[in-house]
Amino acid sequence: MNIEKLRKLCLSFPHVTEDIKWGNDLCFCVGKKMFCVTGLSGAFKVSLKVSDQDYSELSASEGIIPAPYLARYKWILVENDSRFSQREWEHYVRQSYELVRAGLPKKVAETLA
Repeated sequence: MNIEKLRKLCLSFPHVTEDIKWGNDLCFCVGKKMFCVTGLSGAFKVSLKVSDQDYSELSASEGIIPAPYLARYKWILVENDSRFSQREWEHYVRQSYELVRAGLPKKVAETLA
């Protein structure tokens, strides 16, 4: 995975926007809520929201840590891009998108329907 592949994957989901926040982070959002974040410089690292079950397993594995500032919301930081296969990247990015979209306020979700 690299930033261009990640960008293409994230933008393939419905109603996704991208924005640069905090000066150096590329954020992918649905309904103005982030579901995927990566830095624009430095080593390729990605933060994602995961399910409760996946959080326990993944955050204890090599190359992945609880995401700074977001761990309490079950976000992970993938520090090693080779930690996941292409198929796993697609699964976890989609899962993050779906978890965030499912948690949108009703009025926001209705505008995306």
